[in-house]
This record gives sequence, structure tokens and C-alpha cells, in this order.
Amino acid sequence: MNNKGKKGKTGKKSPRPSHSGRPVSVKKTSSGSSRRKKKSLRKKNPIKILQRIVLICIIVIVAFAACALGYAFFEMRMEQSETQSGQEEISGNASGNGGPEQWQKEGAPYIDVELLTPNEYSRPQIPIESVQYIAIHYTANPGATAIANRNYFENLATTHDTKVSSHFVVGLDGEVVQCIPTSEMSYATNSRNVDTLSIECCHPDETGKFNEATYKSMVQLTAWLCEKFSLKEEDVIRHYDITGKICPKYFVENEDAWKQFKSDVKAVLDNAK
Repeated sequence: MNNKGKKGKTGKKSPRPSHSGRPVSVKKTSSGSSRRKKKSLRKKNPIKILQRIVLICIIVIVAFAACALGYAFFEMRMEQSETQSGQEEISGNASGNGGPEQWQKEGAPYIDVELLTPNEYSRPQIPIESVQYIAIHYTANPGATAIANRNYFENLATTHDTKVSSHFVVGLDGEVVQCIPTSEMSYATNSRNVDTLSIECCHPDETGKFNEATYKSMVQLTAWLCEKFSLKEEDVIRHYDITGKICPKYFVENEDAWKQFKSDVKAVLDNAK
């Protein structure tokens, strides 16, 4: 009887021979080794989670920065639009062709438009329906510049010290700063705020007398506003004429100087005809 057939059925499986002819044993993967690999994978997972958290944080920060930049750009555009609106209002040119250079061609001094931030203490944004007067004031702050006075008005939004402002401030070098659009009311001339444009004027000392550069711009600005709003030199008033306050000091204490100022405004208006 052939025993090979029985061995093929009942005997153990022969090892796979090697190339050298020697048997090669086949090793089975132990369950212990598999567990060690799983534990190793578990150890790596927290690092991956941390990496994901860091990535998410970076994405959030970048998104927030983008939003902040977008908002800042929007605010800048709004401010530019507001300034342009103020320029168009004063020039009476809705097409947007107005502005400091155009106003100079019309006879105004150069006007630096630095509109105040809307607030209840210096720029309440109350409309002026009809301009009837131009009021002259003095700052009562010897040596201060036009922009310094403008910034004082601006800071009232924070300090809440008082309610005061002016449409324009004329400086010691003849510079003119616009603080409020001519379509809005300022806090300067008490009961006449509702229909009056106010001009604050800087002075070098306690006498309140204006120097030559300031005086020249005062005359030019006043005459130009009169021309714009169809007013005459008789419509130019002092703060004193409304409340009795000694303002502008030099023009109150020197009546002849006030008459001369109005005469100079009239001369400019007559030349413009």
C-alpha cells in the first residue's frame, strides 16, 4: 500500500522549502505585536489633534484680521465720502467739482476741510435751513493755532466739558480750517446758531487784535461766504451783537476797526460783481 496518500491526508503540512533546500518556518503575527502598534498609533493622535487646533486658531486669527482691515477700509471710505460731501455743500456744486482749489479761484482763501466727528457736544448735525448771517468771533486763546482750536472742538466728544464749535477757524498764518459743513449748525452764536455761519479767529496776544495774515483771510473768507449765500456786508455780525459778550474783543473795543472790516468785505464783494 502506498503510504504517501495517507500522509497527505493526515500528516502535518510540510514546511516551505528554501532555495537552499532547507525548510523555512512561517512565523505568525502575534496578537501582542498588534496591540503595541495600536498603542503607538494612539500616542500619535494627540499630536495630530494639537496640530489641528493650532491650524484652526491660525485660520480664525487670519479671518479676524481680514475683517478688521475690511472694517478699517470701510471707515476710511466713509470719512472720505463725508469730507467730499462737506466740500460739495459749501461750494454749492453737487457735481463734485468744488473743493479748496476751486474755492480759491472763486476768491476764498485756501480751506483745509477737517470736519469734526458727529457728536452732541460740537457737531450735532442739526440742519441750517437758511443762512442769514456770518458771525465773527475771536478764540480768546492767545497764540493758539487754527488746528489746535479745531482739535479742542473734536475732543469735546470725549471730555463733554461744554458745547461749543465753529464752522471755520482762521489761524495766525492765515490758514483756514473748516470744522462743520455749512449745511449744519455750530455751537457758537447762541440764539443765532440756527441761521448763522460762524468764523473763529486766532490772535497773537491778549489785546485780541488780529495780525495781517489772519485779517486778510478773514476778509476773503467772509466775502466769499457772503457771495455764496447771497448776503451783504450788513449781514456780517459780531458775537457781541447777539449776546453782548466781548467777542471779538478787538472789534468790540475798537468800533472803527469793526467798521473798517465790514468796509473791506464790501470792497471785495463789489470787485466780484
